Amino acid sequence: MSAFTVGEIVAERSVHLTRELLVRYAGASGDFNPIHYRDDVAAAVGLPGVLAHGMLTMGIAVGTLADAIGDTGRILEYGVRFTRPVVVDPDSGADLHVSAKVGAVDDEAARIDLTVTHAGTTVLGKAQVRVRLS
Repeated sequence: MSAFTVGEIVAERSVHLTRELLVRYAGASGDFNPIHYRDDVAAAVGLPGVLAHGMLTMGIAVGTLADAIGDTGRILEYGVRFTRPVVVDPDSGADLHVSAKVGAVDDEAARIDLTVTHAGTTVLGKAQVRVRLS
């Protein structure tokens, strides 16, 4: 996609997270913090349950744009604020929904605003991707 229109939704997807996926991500990323796979540790530090890795959530969010922009090398900049945890239930898991909407366009790039929700709550704040136009 080379032309962007402010307000246009360029990509959407939902991803189901499981505890198995968290363990696989821990192995791939090297982040073995037990709050990502042990309920007892998560509870001991005051968390509502086992949490998805923030970087996993962030990666899923930006990955939503891959098909829409065709070449991920066009991504110039990406940033988020981690605002709410994604609790992954041992039985039912957790569902993330990502919507990518064009927020601004200039002569060189488009700003894509990502809305990432879990259980009706936005979990990433100021999630923005700057994408080169061509």
